[in-house]
Amino acid sequence: KGKAKGPKGKKITLKIAKNSIRISYDGGRRLDLSKMGITTFPKCILKLADVDELDLSRNMLKKIPNSIEKFQKLRWLDLHSNQLEELPKTIGTLQNLFYLNICNNKLTTKSLPEELHLLKNLRFLNLGLNCLECIPSNLGALKELKELGLFDNLLTTIPNSVKKLPKLNKLNAERNPFPDSIKKEEFVDPIKRIETLYLVQEKDLCCSCLKTCQGEKDKMNKLKNIIPSPSKKLSFPLLLTPNSTAKDNQEHWRLK
Repeated sequence: KGKAKGPKGKKITLKIAKNSIRISYDGGRRLDLSKMGITTFPKCILKLADVDELDLSRNMLKKIPNSIEKFQKLRWLDLHSNQLEELPKTIGTLQNLFYLNICNNKLTTKSLPEELHLLKNLRFLNLGLNCLECIPSNLGALKELKELGLFDNLLTTIPNSVKKLPKLNKLNAERNPFPDSIKKEEFVDPIKRIETLYLVQEKDLCCSCLKTCQGEKDKMNKLKNIIPSPSKKLSFPLLLTPNSTAKDNQEHWRLK
């Protein structure tokens, strides 16, 4: 008898994989194998490489094979909450990918393939909860990136090429060991100010956020009707937030 090995995990057959295909909200085909107790990448799913989305999150995977390049139609790849110690270089061939979540793994800076910067259409990248000591400056080539998660790593700085990505509107770098000087200076950036002021157009809000804003606005209007105003003041019905401090620059608070 040989020595005891680690957990084998659940064996995924082609039948199980086919039964795990779902239709996403926009009509794409999503192969959902999350929370299945998988320890090794199931080779049988290579026969389903024409899916648009692949979810292997919340398993026990340590490695993704180079054969991931066969999923050329892939737009969405979710690998979060595994035990990944590396990513294959071939991930850079997935040119249709716009969402990549590799949060909560065991990745280090050295195990991030340089080819990540080839994902020109990537809009969402989550690298949080890993062991990254620094962020490769070549990720500044991801010009379409809108959201970047870097929280809970070992970062002491973020390259300017990444912080100044033209379309980046959300950057989460909380709980990293940044020096105090960087916390005070580098993170007073345009992204932070935009998130604080909420200067957005209605067309840029998702349905959920728009509904929340409208709900808050309705609450404000009800309060205004209940509490009598001591004196007549100018009314600014399109304000997103109670105008308690701004006096001279009212136009800055309006929805454009």
